[in-house]
Amino acid sequence: MSAAAEHMDVLPGPFVHPALFYRDEREYLDATVPFVREGLAAGEAVAVAVPGERLRLVRDALGADADTVRLLDMREAGRNPGRIIPGVLRAFADTVASGRRVRIIGEPVWAGRSAAEYPACVQHEALINAAFRDRAVTILCPYDAVRLPAYVLADAYATHPTVIPAGPRPRSYDPDAAVARYNEPLPLVADAMTFPFAAESLPTARHAASDEGRRLGLTGVTLEDLALATAELTTNSVLHGGGSGVLRVWAEGGHVLCEVRDGGRMTDPLAGRRPASRDQRGGRGLLMVHLIADLVRVHTGDDGTTIRCWFSR
Repeated sequence: MSAAAEHMDVLPGPFVHPALFYRDEREYLDATVPFVREGLAAGEAVAVAVPGERLRLVRDALGADADTVRLLDMREAGRNPGRIIPGVLRAFADTVASGRRVRIIGEPVWAGRSAAEYPACVQHEALINAAFRDRAVTILCPYDAVRLPAYVLADAYATHPTVIPAGPRPRSYDPDAAVARYNEPLPLVADAMTFPFAAESLPTARHAASDEGRRLGLTGVTLEDLALATAELTTNSVLHGGGSGVLRVWAEGGHVLCEVRDGGRMTDPLAGRRPASRDQRGGRGLLMVHLIADLVRVHTGDDGTTIRCWFSR
């Protein structure tokens, strides 16, 4: 039995969500490969979604067993952390027949994640606990204990009920507090193209975003994605955010950013992170934005809501 399995067996309930702290490739493989093989031996559906260099290690170590595992490069599938629950974890778990347990390795935090991405990573890890509560799912989340800073490992304690190897906790398990702690204000950008909008000006807002995105270097599908995100977010503001808002578009590094601010407040932390059911009408706007953008950050409070999206140029 692997070290990961020994710790998971003592947890109550059908959903299990441990973090794995590893120091080198050997420790990584010694925990992840037995974890996968134990799942296969138990008849579970197994997926591995980790950065490409780690994915190659696991695939090579599994040998022929790799053919029975869903393998995903998290640098691609999860470059926007807000996409991981609906587009990676639920996208796999929801295809498994009822009654069959699901086992997933998901590594959303790695050395090199940007400062803009990291708050969304922590919120994602915290929200996994709500998204899979009472489901027969095990999600093991590896953390590089050598290359990641201490505050990242402390946040892993806050978002995972169990950490392997066990030890003193620098921060108590409290995923709701982690979501709130990283609900960070997004400061205004002074030189952004700014367009106040209301219901009657929604088409004009979309055209304004497209024109500015094109001027800033977006082309093809990415430009279309910017226009779609603008349409979805501005429409949500009109319907749910007080009837109006402010659109901003600007360039920053290798990205074009699109931001919508309105007077509404989001009360559902999983908004945009649930796959839409086939018979669902509406409610897909923020989900669509998460699926097409390279990064989505959200701040919500008594003074309103800001949703900011990144698109590579």
